[in-house]
Amino acid sequence: MAMQLPSESVRGRRVPMSEINVTPFVDVMLVLLIIFMVTAPLLASGVPVQLPESRAGALDQESEPTQIAIDESGQIFVDDIAVTDLELASTFAAIAEQPAGPEGHAVFLRADTRLDYGRVMLVMGELNRAGLNRISLLTTAPGESSVPDAAESTDDDAPQADDVELLDPADVEPI
Repeated sequence: MAMQLPSESVRGRRVPMSEINVTPFVDVMLVLLIIFMVTAPLLASGVPVQLPESRAGALDQESEPTQIAIDESGQIFVDDIAVTDLELASTFAAIAEQPAGPEGHAVFLRADTRLDYGRVMLVMGELNRAGLNRISLLTTAPGESSVPDAAESTDDDAPQADDVELLDPADVEPI
C-alpha cells in the first residue's frame, strides 16, 4: 500500500494539513534581519561633519541653583552672602537677569523651623515678583537632623553656623 501525503485527497475529499507552513515567516524575518544589519551601523556612526568654529560660549546645562537661607533671627542669605530687606528686590532682579536654561532659574530656599511664616512669605513674594518661580523648599527627612550633633548638644541655644550641615543640591527634589 502506498503512503498518502496529507494534501492528497482521500476518496475525493481533501484532508486539512495539520502542519504550519513557516517558510513565509522565515523569509520575512531574514529580510528584516538584513535591513537591521545594514542600517544599524549607519545610525550609530552618524554623518561625519566638520563643524565651524564660533566665539559663542557653550550653553550652561548644569547651572547651579541659587541658594537662599533664612536663619532663626530672620537674616536672609543669598549664596552665603547676607542681604538686607532693602537689597532683596535688587538682588533677586539681578539673579533673574542672568542667563538661564530653558526651564528658568532654580532657587533652593531653606528657612529655620522657628522662623515666622510671614518672613518666609516675604522672601517668596520678592522671588515671584523678580520672575524666579522655580522655588524648591528644602526640608529634612523624618528622623534626620539638619544639625549633625543635635543628640549630643545640651544647650538650647541656636546651633552655630559651623555646626549646620548643608544639603547637597543633587539630593534635593524640587516641589
